[in-house]
This record gives sequence, structure tokens and C-alpha cells, in this order.
Amino acid sequence: MVVGDFPIEVDTLVVGAGPGGYVAAIRAAQLGQKVTIADKGALGGVCLNVGCIPSKALIQAGHLAEQAHGNEEMGIKTENVSVDFSKVQEWKASVVNKLTSGVEGLLKGNKVDIVKGEVYFVDKNTAKIMDEKNSQTYTFNHCIIATGSTPIEIPNFKFSDRVLDSTGALNLKEIPKKMVVIGGGYIGTELGTAYANFGTEIVVLEGAKEILGGFEKQMSQVVKKRLKKKDVTIITEAMAKGVEESKDGVKVTYEVKGKEETVEADYVLVTVGRRPNTEDIGLEQVGIEKDERGLIKIDNQCRTNVDNIYAIGDIVAGPPLAHKASYEGKVAAEAISGEKAVIDYLSMPAVVFSDPELATVGYSEQEAKDAGFDVKAAKFPFAANGRALSLNDSDGFMKLITRKDDGLVIGAQIAGPNASDMISELGLAIEAGMTAEDIALTIHAHPTLGEITMEAAEVALGTPIHML
Repeated sequence: MVVGDFPIEVDTLVVGAGPGGYVAAIRAAQLGQKVTIADKGALGGVCLNVGCIPSKALIQAGHLAEQAHGNEEMGIKTENVSVDFSKVQEWKASVVNKLTSGVEGLLKGNKVDIVKGEVYFVDKNTAKIMDEKNSQTYTFNHCIIATGSTPIEIPNFKFSDRVLDSTGALNLKEIPKKMVVIGGGYIGTELGTAYANFGTEIVVLEGAKEILGGFEKQMSQVVKKRLKKKDVTIITEAMAKGVEESKDGVKVTYEVKGKEETVEADYVLVTVGRRPNTEDIGLEQVGIEKDERGLIKIDNQCRTNVDNIYAIGDIVAGPPLAHKASYEGKVAAEAISGEKAVIDYLSMPAVVFSDPELATVGYSEQEAKDAGFDVKAAKFPFAANGRALSLNDSDGFMKLITRKDDGLVIGAQIAGPNASDMISELGLAIEAGMTAEDIALTIHAHPTLGEITMEAAEVALGTPIHML
């Protein structure tokens, strides 16, 4: 790092190189800004290094391990299936490396200056970037803060070799025989399912009445049914109280229905949410406003109360989604360049890579009613789709939410295989202001899971072909 008495001047300083920060930096550079991006960690942030990408790699490996055991119903029998978990981890690391190297190439190709170090704000136009040895002052006209979030550590469960956060769970050197998962949200469900597919006995402790609380009960029930087939134990309305660690494992104490219980395992994975990384970076020096949860307040262009500083991603209100951060990064970069970009979350999808997958976009049926819409909910089952049956993976459904008066598509929910890919067509339909008739008139290839979207649209129109 260059060290000197004179500050380095840039148009835009981006703090954080995750999926929000690096996308913002590239978009700002494309718009003609001189950009510096700084991060104390690896390029790609949590998502690419210890979140979205490695978790999906592990989930895919788990699916293959499960499938390798064959399917007697389909007449396929296998013997002596083994998993070399060190090789799984090597492959996962190679996927991460390809993507992080790609991000570095994209930043350099767009002439973004990359600096490794911690950022501390001095005032609204000045920050210091520090590594272990040096400090350099930067002055900027604009700044985009994209510092992300960190797993929440709950009382009496201090992270250690046996008490894991999501990063620790992704980097285990062996497949555990048994694991307790505290928190049945999307992270706990995804990682719990991945290890269950590898043969780990999983016990989920969830404080609420249902797992996957952010999704409709109809959707989470499909996942619960499949988890039970994998011999996953789900204990709801359970409060984790404490843990005793030993050299070889843990004993977790929890309370359910007023009674204290214990469960022993090799590890306990704590996935109860994430907190924004807004402390210790000098925000108070600048006077940037935060809410009671530590989230930075922004307007519809991601601008904070300090007019030249913007904030995006997990440190602002809304779900901690990588694609949300990327979207906000583009809006902020364009706003800095004087464009009229504003945030609009209606067609923002949310996905859980559970088994089967869950995906939602726009309004749910209840949300639409609460917003005052008179809606129709059209549901089509995967069990009536030829491709789903041929995959032997026909649990689940698609639900399309349309306005009754004109058939406008305003929401969709999917529980089933490939839901993560299928939801994009419905996001486009909402963004483009399409109706159920527009979707029904679009010829979908046969036999595909995509036909389910067309079939659900036909249900909305009252003219279903493959459903009574």
C-alpha cells in the first residue's frame, strides 16, 4: 500500500468487495467514474467465499451423494458408495477460486483500483484505509458502503471448533455423524439438508412454530415432508439454553413446552440470523443515521442522510440477499452519475436451496390481500407435470397470484425441483406488467418443468388442460 502525507483522490470509494460492492464499483467505472474498492477480506465477500457459492457447491455434492445410493423404485441399485470429503472440499474451493479470480479480472478490466485493508471514515469526504503495517488517506466525492453482515452469536453458544457458524460448517474436514442445527431458517435448512444427504443425523431446533418462517406454510410443509424422509428431526418452539463442549462433541441443552432436554452430537451449528457490519468503521464521525438494528437508513436511490454517501446490501433494510445487494449497487452507482435510477423491490426473488427448492417473487396471496388487492391464487402441482414425474421428483406446486379484474401477475410462489431457475420467468412477468394470458399464450417446450408456469397461468384463466 502506498504510504504518504498526501491523500489519494478518487471519484467514488466503494467499501466492501462482496456482490454489492464489486458490482457497484464496476457499474460506476462503466459510467466514467474513477473508482477505488477496498476490503479487508477476499474479493467476492461472504457470498463468493463462505456463503452463497460454497454452500451451493456443498449442497450439489450432497445431492449427488444421495443419488449415488440408487433408487429401488426406479430399479437402480448401487453398492459400496463412498464419499471422499477432503476431495469434496477441494472441489468446492476450486469453484470459489474460479469465481473470486474472475471478480478480480472484472475489476481490473474496468480499471477499478483494488486496495486491501480496513476502512475508517474521517469525515464525509475522507477515509483512511489501513492494513497491518500501513495507512493511506483517500479523499472521495462519493462513497458506497457495502460492508455486509456477520453471523449472530447467541448467548451461551460462543463460536468455537465445535460450535459452528455457517463458515465453520462449510469448512469441516469430515462428515459429522450427528449435528444439531439451531435455527430452521434458510441457512440452517440448506446446510442441514446438505449434511443429511451425506448421511449425517440432523436435529433442528427452531424457536418458532414452523421452520422457514419467511415462506408460506404450504411451502415449508413440502420441505418438512422431504426432511422427514431423510430422518431429520425437527423440534419447533424450542429454545436453545446452553452447550457443553468436549474433545469429541457437544451436549446441547434446550427447552421445549416448559421441559428441559439435552441432545448430544459432534457439532452444533448456530444459524439464527446475521447482524450488519456497521460498527467500528467511523460512521459516527460522518453522522450517518442508523436504525435500532444498526441498519443504515437510505432513500430510494440508496443515499444515506449524508448526501454523497450511499449504502447497499445487508447493512440496509430488507432481506440479506446477494442479488439484492448487486441490484442496489447498480442503482447507487447510477444515481451518483446523475441517472434517475431508483430501487423497486416488487420483483425481487427469494430462494431457498432446500430439498425441494423454494422460490417466491412479488406478493404472496396474503400480502396481496393485506395490500388491498382483489386477487386470485392459481395453483398447479408438480405431480401433474410429465417432466417432474420422469425425474421422480414431483413433490410441490406453483402458485400464481393475479389481480381478478385484469389478470395482472403480481406474485408467485414455487415449491419444487428447479424452483430457483423457474422463478426468473415470473419475475420478468411482474417487471414487464404481464398478465396470466400473456404467459398462457407463450409456448413452453415439452416436456419441461417450465410448462408448470404456463399451466398455472391457465388455471388462473379458468382454462386448465392438465388439471380438473
